[in-house]
Amino acid sequence: MNRSRLVFTLGGLAAVLTLGSVALLRSPEPTPTPIETETVRRVEPVAALGQLEPAGEILDLAAPTAGQFGTPRVSQLLVGEGDEIASGQVLALFDNRDALLADVDRVRAQISSLDQQIKLQEVEVERYTKAAEWGAAAPVLVEDKRDDLIRLQGQRDQAVADRRGLLADLANSQLLSPINGLVLEIHAQVGERPGSDGVMSVGASQTMQALVEVYESDVARVRLGQTVSLLSENGGFDGALSGRVVKISPQVQQRGVLSTDPTGDVDARVIEVNVALDPESEKRVSRLAGLKVIARFQQP
Repeated sequence: MNRSRLVFTLGGLAAVLTLGSVALLRSPEPTPTPIETETVRRVEPVAALGQLEPAGEILDLAAPTAGQFGTPRVSQLLVGEGDEIASGQVLALFDNRDALLADVDRVRAQISSLDQQIKLQEVEVERYTKAAEWGAAAPVLVEDKRDDLIRLQGQRDQAVADRRGLLADLANSQLLSPINGLVLEIHAQVGERPGSDGVMSVGASQTMQALVEVYESDVARVRLGQTVSLLSENGGFDGALSGRVVKISPQVQQRGVLSTDPTGDVDARVIEVNVALDPESEKRVSRLAGLKVIARFQQP
């Protein structure tokens, strides 16, 4: 029995040694190296408010210079906002036009009457001159007739000068377009006296662009050539327009394009950015000058 226990003990010891050897011979599994991951922040595009306007020159057309009776009122508007206009086209009429037309007719009739009187007086001067040569009239009568002729000629000269001034005023009694372009905004309605903004603003080009006001805190993320998408703030057109930045103003100024959002900061400081539209977008909004847009400047 002691021998059996000894054999069992030796056998168990041999098994333990064998398992230990196997464990030592097996290569330890390498500890996995942790993979470092970076959190990629998504850069939000710069968003700003702007409006569409012609890419060419913008002109404010004023009323005639105020005279004795003040600046005339607008009597007729012959165009509306968004209308295409041609150089020389009559855009509006003023309420002094009828009176000026009457004055021009009066002076024209006066000149015609003076012309007849001058012809008759010239005949009188010639007749009295011959009579004086024959001794049939006193020389003093000849001088009187000549003085009357000079007086009539002076009246005619004055009437011609008056007509010239009236015709100039008459020309100013209607507002003519100096350019081919588009009516952008009408500042004075029928019956109103135009103020410092004039009667209306017109654009010298039908090529549209977007003038966007970027907050000064965001302008560092705006660059020339940057892609811009434009949405209508009030649903003036469907979908989005495409364009690119062509000009960044170096001057910081107060916000001029106001949002319909009553919580908007009207005193914000902004920088004007000009966005040229691509040809397809230009066609879609060619008659929507002044429409407010929301611009999104795409970030790389």
